[in-house]
Amino acid sequence: MIETRKPKIGFLGIMHGLYDESQPEITGMQEAWARRLAEALSGSADIVFPRAAKSRHDIECIVRDFNRNNYDGILLVMLLYSPGLRLVRALEENTLPILLANIQPLPVVTKDWDWRRLTTNQGIHGIQDTANMVLQAGANPTIVTEHWEDAAFKEMFTDWARAAAAASALKRMRLAVFGRMKGMGDIVGDEGVILRKLGVEINHEGIGQVFACMEGVPESDVKRQVAEDRTNFAVAPDVTPEMHEYAARMQLGFETFLVDNAYDGFSATFDSFREDGRFKQINMLAASNLMAKGYAYSNEGDVHSAILVGAGHVLIGPAHFTEMYSLDFEKDSALMCHMGEGNWKIARRDRPIRLINRELEIGGLSNPPTVVFSAQPGPATLVSLASIRGCEHRFVVAEGTILDTEELVNVPMPNFHFRPASGIRTAMNSWLVNGGTHHQVLTLGHNARRWRILSDILGAQRCEV
Repeated sequence: MIETRKPKIGFLGIMHGLYDESQPEITGMQEAWARRLAEALSGSADIVFPRAAKSRHDIECIVRDFNRNNYDGILLVMLLYSPGLRLVRALEENTLPILLANIQPLPVVTKDWDWRRLTTNQGIHGIQDTANMVLQAGANPTIVTEHWEDAAFKEMFTDWARAAAAASALKRMRLAVFGRMKGMGDIVGDEGVILRKLGVEINHEGIGQVFACMEGVPESDVKRQVAEDRTNFAVAPDVTPEMHEYAARMQLGFETFLVDNAYDGFSATFDSFREDGRFKQINMLAASNLMAKGYAYSNEGDVHSAILVGAGHVLIGPAHFTEMYSLDFEKDSALMCHMGEGNWKIARRDRPIRLINRELEIGGLSNPPTVVFSAQPGPATLVSLASIRGCEHRFVVAEGTILDTEELVNVPMPNFHFRPASGIRTAMNSWLVNGGTHHQVLTLGHNARRWRILSDILGAQRCEV
């Protein structure tokens, strides 16, 4: 399962020791400001400020400690001016994302401005020197210029910290793949490149291992899962106890396999279940419930979308696997569906989430109980991860709105209308030009900036349509 926690951020506050003799109190003053800043941001991240870094040795020791202790990123602030060359060796050894915060204690220059206030609010020329060194080191920092007490700064810090945590999660992510849809091209990529550039380990596994795990699930656990489903969903009368218990057993079998083998998510293709010869259903309910619990997921062997679901859980919150099924030019939208998997944590709150007896000809097995819902109307963000010429990755992102539409009672899978902010015609033209894939991940809220920061941290291409 994807670990969701507050980002862990190291605060590197840099200052020159030039004033130690003439103004010895300045170090304490600026460290006190740094602690106030860390406290102001503590709602968004766990921030550790060890001390003011006043020399090359200080900087290198602090940055080395942040890296060794698996911090998610480094907030770099000029407490006073500090020469940029002091950072060079620390930057060469650093592997963590950096936020260059161009801030100072006071927001305006007043009539009573004096030498003391000049001295304690002179970070701007220090950070110019620092930024130059960061760029020369080949780093790609996120940069923000705001007053530290303004909401805009806190929002930017929050977005960056969540992106840093998502990048950190990707470095630890392991995905299991059970087969791949034959002939489907936009899900194919170089898994070695994915490991090197995104950090995600992908292993191809046999679906028979899941069947073995299913056989070992205690009957009491199956009954408990069925009861939980009946709490979460409006279960249709024709969902028989036998089919529901089988779907619950499959979910628990998948989860046992994932936990026992330290996987954070999986992707399976329908044919894998039929070809094995022992399964009665495909994994519709398992996919939906496991996504809702925080696992990464995609169908048909599409590891790119599984990566996005996993990243989205950390970056934003509940992430939903989907695709565009039909265009609606009157609503200026796309109808979003897939075969029956969906993260019901994004469901609209004024309608019940249904569990239906799904007639499904795909896979050649018996009807799988399937969760059906519409997504919560309001702002949303749709994102695709495309493999471009095998060695590059591109995030294609569309902000827009989930429309408040009537329920499509004859559509037996999660569904909703998504209207891109640029309009369906413009957005789709740009989507296609930029290689946007046919599987996507949706999160509630306007989150393009978080995806943009994450793509920059990962060194990937990005396009907003």
